[in-house]
Amino acid sequence: MAIDSVTPGEALARLKAGNERFVTNQRIIHDLMEQVKETAGGQKPFATIVGCIDSRVVPELIFDQGIGSLFSVRVAGNVISEDVLASLEFACTVADTRLIVIKGHTRCGAVQSACESDGSEPGYLPQLIAKIAPSIEAAKQKLGDEITPELKDRVSKLNVLHSVAEIREKSPVLKKLEEEGTIKIIGARYDVSTGVVTFYE
Repeated sequence: MAIDSVTPGEALARLKAGNERFVTNQRIIHDLMEQVKETAGGQKPFATIVGCIDSRVVPELIFDQGIGSLFSVRVAGNVISEDVLASLEFACTVADTRLIVIKGHTRCGAVQSACESDGSEPGYLPQLIAKIAPSIEAAKQKLGDEITPELKDRVSKLNVLHSVAEIREKSPVLKKLEEEGTIKIIGARYDVSTGVVTFYE
């Protein structure tokens, strides 16, 4: 439900507690229709999640949140674009969100496709793959060129950290808010096998 403003640390604690409830199957029973009524006149989400479009990683579910608690920006590979940056700036400057989490996940199809790309993808897919490419190159420098599960796993983590760095680099607005302590920008990764979210603080 919509809540009053919290600090970045309090927002992170809410997400951690929600994921713990999710993992231990102690989820809150959300009266969603009551929350629809409560938020009809406005919203005040406490955190913004940038995540992948993967159907297994729905932020509101894995953080055990109801309607009005989270802004959710979803794009394959949780990559950063101008539209994503604009959405994050809106969330933090207009809606007063205090925490941005870039959330990747294990066994990510976008990461796997990027790792195995031969450059022949149709349409806009090459643009997406290009955004993941720096993380692939960084992973190969450490693990070699062979496309292994270990390499894909490392690419997934590096891709999250790369997106965090991109936000700070490309949005002076968000960088300034973080330097002032108004917001916090962190990475995280969801394990599709266990339901556990690991935060990179």
